[in-house]
Parts: sequence; structure tokens; C-alpha cells
Amino acid sequence: MATAGAAPNELGTEKIGTLLKMYAVPAIIAMTASSLYNMVDSIYIGHLPDVGSLAISGLAVTFPLMNLSAALGTLVGVGAATLISILLGQKNTEKATKVLSNVVSLNTIFGTVFTIIALLFLNPILRFFGASDATLPFAHSYMTVILLGNVFTHLYFGLNGIIRAAGHPKTAMGLTIFTVTSNAILDPLFIFVFKLGIQGAAIATILCQMMALTYSLRFFMDKRNFLHFGKPFFQLDWNIAKSSLAIGLGPFLMNSAACLVSLFINQQLGKWGGDLSIGAYGIVNRLSFLFIMINMGLNQGMQPIAGYNFGARQYSRVKKVLVLTAIWATAVTLAGFILSEVFPDAAVSLFTNDPQLHGLAVRGLRIANIAFPCVGLGMVAANFFQCLGMVRKSVFLSLSRQLIFLLPLLYTLPLALGEKGVWMSFPISDAVAFIVSLIMIIALFRKINKLGDGDDPSALGSAA
Repeated sequence: MATAGAAPNELGTEKIGTLLKMYAVPAIIAMTASSLYNMVDSIYIGHLPDVGSLAISGLAVTFPLMNLSAALGTLVGVGAATLISILLGQKNTEKATKVLSNVVSLNTIFGTVFTIIALLFLNPILRFFGASDATLPFAHSYMTVILLGNVFTHLYFGLNGIIRAAGHPKTAMGLTIFTVTSNAILDPLFIFVFKLGIQGAAIATILCQMMALTYSLRFFMDKRNFLHFGKPFFQLDWNIAKSSLAIGLGPFLMNSAACLVSLFINQQLGKWGGDLSIGAYGIVNRLSFLFIMINMGLNQGMQPIAGYNFGARQYSRVKKVLVLTAIWATAVTLAGFILSEVFPDAAVSLFTNDPQLHGLAVRGLRIANIAFPCVGLGMVAANFFQCLGMVRKSVFLSLSRQLIFLLPLLYTLPLALGEKGVWMSFPISDAVAFIVSLIMIIALFRKINKLGDGDDPSALGSAA
């Protein structure tokens, strides 16, 4: 592990398998915990007396808006973390420190502007995202609190990613586990004891993130750490901002696409199936997201290793980390496929005891995840190109599965298959995206194979 006073040099020397375990396992635990974080809210909300099914549907309506908020956070945080990893590989700690301060400034600006705009138009936005008269009160109550704490959420997740990129994955993991554990404790307190319902779940969420943010700020104020806040604390270097935002554009567009796709899914399910179908998607999304988040943890573990070694021009190590990450990611999504096809009843039962909602969710889970094993490679490929600073390729792969392939299917298949057509859109787009990702990775490998360690990376193309 990196020491407090030195850059994480083991990224360029330790065995790739050992490094990936060192960095990915804490990230996986953290991302799994983060997924459970969201699932805990859904599980408690789904069992609210008399209104659980509608509350779950109301929560599902908020997904597009929450994805859009997350997109802005990743635009700043993921790009900055990747840039810091590359700079550390180049031994440029001074510029990495400036990137860190930029994260605080940009997240504060973006988070505040987003909160103001979203609160001013919250009801029309939620209506647009699929809220009905029955589900709007639940969605509005939850999102009002979430938006009021939006700046804290952006800052926490941005700094948490940089803690990991700076060589402290266990610290980043510990913070996430803390938020999950405290949220699981506070949720029933605010929801049932204080009788705040769905709004209580949101309050618990924001309080936990504020506590974790406090520790993150203290961590980077400690000058014993090789990466810490400089003076002034708030500073904005537009050249650095443009570099980090360019790298973060891929995950930003991926999350923005997720926002649009969630919007269209809600609209189509509402049209062909009604409020409970939207609620069923909320459950399917939470279960699938657990495995997606595990793969995001794998990618976060890959990011500092690939970024550092690319910056250090050690291309043989860059290839090794991609191959190993892809194998692990496929194993994860294969496990998600098995859960969806073999044990869907048990999984859905965690969220609801309403027979109609349960049946819709089980059916949707089975159909949507038929091609789920294909998702692993697609996620790794998009993140790998991002790690190397190949923005255009990363953006294309990030958009292809969710927009280019999925969106047309969402509007054509239901014309022939009804509600089932909405669910069938997922596996078809997953399979096509897998093929495209595989072709692009093979093409990149052919170029990398022509380079020796230490060679100029410009041979990989202008996008690098």
C-alpha cells in the first residue's frame, strides 16, 4: 500500500493480479455497499403499511433525476481521479494537488446550480419522468430532501474516488461501508419510529453522506498525506478543469444516458403496464444494479493501475490489467444472470409482499437479464478507454448500449409485444454492445502490441 508521504509506486512494480486484488477488492466492497445503500431504502420503503407498492413506484420515478445528478458528479470526480492517477504515474504531485482543489470548487458549483434548477421545477420534472397522481407525492417528498443535500453528495463521492486513486482504497472502502451501515440503522428510525415515511429514508441518506464527507475533508487537510489541499482551499484552474472534465465526459454521458433511458423506460412501462410496472422496473433495476456496482468497483480498481502504467509507458502491464479485469467482470455478470433466472422469486420477495407487483418484477427480471453476462466486458471496455484518456472511444461505448442500441428497441418492440417488448429491449442491446466492445478492444490490442515499454503513446492514435 502507499504510505502517507509517498506516491503509490507499487502500481508500476507489483504483480497485476496482486494490485487488482489490492485496489479492486476494497472498491468492490465499497460499491457493493453503495448498492446495498440504495437497496436498503427500497426494501424499507416497499414495506410501508398500505402504500408500499406505490411508494416503490414513486421511488422508481426518481431514478432518472438521481442518475442525472450522479452524472454531474462523475463528470467532475471520475475525470479528476483518472487525471490524478496519470499525474502520479508521471511523478507530478504538484499538479495533482491542483486537480484535487478543482474537484471541491467544481462540485460545489455544479451541485448548487443543479439543486436550484431541480427544486424550482421538481413537480413538472417528476411528471415528465413518469409520476402519476398516485406516485407524485412519494417521489416529491424523497427528491426534495435528496436535492437539498445534493452538494454534500457530490463532494463526498468526488473526494472518495480521489482517496482511492491516491493509493488509499481501504480508506475509501471504509467510508462507503460506514455510510451503508449508518444508513441501515437510521432508515428504520426515521421511516417508522419518527413516522417520516419515504422522506425519512432520504434524510437518513443525506445525514450519512454528510458524516462521510466530513472525514474526507479532514483526510485531505492532513499535510502528512502526499496528496492534500493546497492554498487556497477553493481554486479553479480552467486548464485543469477542461482536462479532467474531458476525461470525465465518458462516464458523464453514460450516466446521462442512464437518466434518459430510465425516463423512456418509465414512460413506456407506464404506457403499456401502469404504475406497478414502473415499480417492477424499480425492483429489477435495484437487483441488477448490485452486480453493475460490483463491476464498477472492479473498474475503479483497474483505473489507478491502468492510468499509472499508461502514464509510465508500461504497456505490457496495461494489457494485463485489462484482460484480468474483463475476466472478473464477466464472472460477476454471470452470477447476476444465475440469480435472475434461477432465484428471482426469493430476490424480489425482499422488496415487496404485494402479489401483483411481485409477479411483474419476477417476469421482468428474467427477461431483462437473459444476456446479462455480456454486460461485463462492455463496462470494462468503456472504462479502459477512459483510463487511457481516449475520450471519444470511451464516450461511444458508454452511449452505445444505453442509447444507440437500447432506445430504438424501447419504442419498436412494444408495438408488437406490448409490455414484454420493453423488457426484451435490454438483452438485445446488451448482446449487440458486447460485440462492438469486443471489436474495439481487439483493435486497440493490435496497436498496443506494436509498442514496447517506454515508447511514445501517440502511436495509439490522436484520441490518446
